[in-house]
Amino acid sequence: TPLPAPEHDTERTPDLLRERALQLRDDLTAGGLDAGADTITEHLTREGHALSRTTTWRILKAAGKIEPQPQKRPRSSWQRFTADRPNELWQSDFTHVTLTDGTDSEVIGWLDDPSRKLLHLTAHRRVTGRTVTDTFTQTATEHGYPAATLTDNGMVYTTRLAQGGRGRGDGAGNGFETLLADLGITQKNGKPYKPTTQGKIERFWQTLKKYLDAHPAATLAELQAILDEFRDYYNNTRPHRALRRKTPTFAYDLIPT
Repeated sequence: TPLPAPEHDTERTPDLLRERALQLRDDLTAGGLDAGADTITEHLTREGHALSRTTTWRILKAAGKIEPQPQKRPRSSWQRFTADRPNELWQSDFTHVTLTDGTDSEVIGWLDDPSRKLLHLTAHRRVTGRTVTDTFTQTATEHGYPAATLTDNGMVYTTRLAQGGRGRGDGAGNGFETLLADLGITQKNGKPYKPTTQGKIERFWQTLKKYLDAHPAATLAELQAILDEFRDYYNNTRPHRALRRKTPTFAYDLIPT
């Protein structure tokens, strides 16, 4: 039977419910997962407990679990490309991950813009132009081709800022530019030195790095297994604040095509 919970008074919240909220905080934190009030509240809701986000936050604060956060740049000041339908826009980027023996590796991801569904996540010794085209094609084979892509200006994605580079669509671009031009897919790139243009995947890397800190990998194969596990959790279990606590898979499947 779900435990009753008042909206505003943590002192009147049943002890078992407060303890469960704090246990979730500790368990999620230990696992390198998001453990904010929104996430904890959604997990409690799925367990059948009625608790507001405000009450959860107050429980965490009273227990000394809330750390002051620095003032963030207003979201309204970010320049963004946005999409409304699945496969209308994919974001892609790659990041460095250090294995436990000190070896550097790189992880590439493809993220559906409106749903935040992580369509692809793989580990490589190095991400090359061939890696980009291969992973894009693999992802498109599984999910269908997007109408457009959004990336930064890395050379594996575009030559438009390279000396002598003529950009995409005229046969003089790199493999990814040529592939998109052949398929009639629009290629979008963020402004140089403005990573917030690709804010969704940049934010994803923060979430992933936190998880990897709690789950270090010794080999590339081990890293890939960890990435597969995390991708499943991120898409199908983790409540996403921007999606009103729904999962990316729920949003991806719900949005009409």
